Amino acid sequence: MKARIADRAGAIADWLAGGLLLAWLIVIGVSFDDYGLSNDEEVQHVYGRLLLAHLESGFSDPRLFAYKNLYLYGGLFDLLAALAERGLPAVNLWDLRHGLSALFGLLGMAGAWVLGRWLAGPAVGLVAALVLSLTGAWSGAMFTHTKDVPFAAAMIWALYFSLRVVHRLPHPRRWHAVGLGLALGCAFGLRVGAVFAVFYLGVGMLFATCWARDTASGRLAFLGRSLVAIWPAYPLTLLLTALLWPWVVQAPGNLLEAATAFSHFAFPLNTLFAGEVMRIDAVPGHYLLTYLLIRLPEFALIGLIAAVGLAGAALGRGGARSGWLGLPWLMVGLAGSVPLVYTLLTAPPLYNGLRHLTFILPPLAVIAAAGLVGVCALASGWRGGRWIVPMIIVIFAANTARTLLQLHPYGYTYYNLFAGGTTGAIPRWESDYWSQTLREAALRLNALIPAQEGGQRFRVAVCGDPLQAGVWLEPRFEVSGDWRSADFFLATTHMFCDTSLKGEEIGRVTRGDAVLAVILDRRGLSGDARSPK
Repeated sequence: MKARIADRAGAIADWLAGGLLLAWLIVIGVSFDDYGLSNDEEVQHVYGRLLLAHLESGFSDPRLFAYKNLYLYGGLFDLLAALAERGLPAVNLWDLRHGLSALFGLLGMAGAWVLGRWLAGPAVGLVAALVLSLTGAWSGAMFTHTKDVPFAAAMIWALYFSLRVVHRLPHPRRWHAVGLGLALGCAFGLRVGAVFAVFYLGVGMLFATCWARDTASGRLAFLGRSLVAIWPAYPLTLLLTALLWPWVVQAPGNLLEAATAFSHFAFPLNTLFAGEVMRIDAVPGHYLLTYLLIRLPEFALIGLIAAVGLAGAALGRGGARSGWLGLPWLMVGLAGSVPLVYTLLTAPPLYNGLRHLTFILPPLAVIAAAGLVGVCALASGWRGGRWIVPMIIVIFAANTARTLLQLHPYGYTYYNLFAGGTTGAIPRWESDYWSQTLREAALRLNALIPAQEGGQRFRVAVCGDPLQAGVWLEPRFEVSGDWRSADFFLATTHMFCDTSLKGEEIGRVTRGDAVLAVILDRRGLSGDARSPK
């Protein structure tokens, strides 16, 4: 009877997970054109076009390798965007990119679901997908973070196939090895950070080898058979990497050069941390950890704390080789913690909050889901706990969902209660760092200033990339680099950008009590009042 009830509950969880992913597909379809341009989206798309030209030329067009520093990245997403641009010329290019990026975000949610389900059952899979979908740094970012979210999606699938391969060593299923090769190839085809996925796989294989045999010769033979058994992953990874990131395969040292470049990647740029504006190479080692604590939803943090507690309890019971501390959970734990530990120990240049380590969010969602399901199972043995604990979690999750709906389409500016929500976070932490609100500000300026006879033109200063506003402004508005002579000023409140120029506020972009951007009329100013601060 219990088994039948469990099967029924599992089937319901699977149906709910499928419904959640379908709902997100519908959301993508109806809202992909709500988003503004990110700061470097134009250069990324140029890179995609150059990669496409390089492939079409039979690898003879060299322009790809001389375009800024983009050769340090793989071009999977930008190549797909360039192909989509040709296939769907009637769709606004930037909206097309955002829809494509969101599909990668959906793929990442599916990866969290599949991984959680395989590890701990349908309930954990469902909750993992839900945690990720209610994490603003994921669902609010997946339309516009076209470097970060596609890479994170590839990484969670690489982790999933790594677990499936390691689980059956030395005789993994062939299609798992193929999936591993495809996922790793796509990950390397986006960023050098894919070496983390190789590290997790290597650790898993070594632990599996040590546990499977007692003698050195037996372990060596086991490892050799395992390395041979996953052979389909090697050519697939290499082929995709060569196609999507041609520069990295041109010389043996290029992979190391790319890794070193990003480990010491510093340029004159500031970030906001705890109310202090600082250079990105001066951020403390706990930069990422702090942003995790204030940007993850409260119920996800509860799940992570519960997971640590459950893992500690399992360790105390000697469960190092099964359950919570089994090899699969070790690999997932590494995926969620190694990049974090790396930043704590080395304090590399960081900015934009969690953006550069978005790829740790899916494994953290799986861990949090296991913690939430585990603590609910424990609470069910207490009087009233069966209802009280789940209700607390549901209340926090519902509040997060409400906040994300209110912030749309700026969900990536979400902060939890520890930061005072998005409103309290704006003067102290990174908020609209991609200047997404410039699109809405530009459209509002079009409506605020009616067209006049004679076709009067206005100059507009933009605190951001000129293209981010210029794409949406009517022709009578000209984005000008001469801020002093500008008639209007569009600026986000991120990093106090809105204080750069004076003017009469005639409009603002708000979500709830949070002021995300302002529109200033400067036509009545003269003299020194027109000068930038």
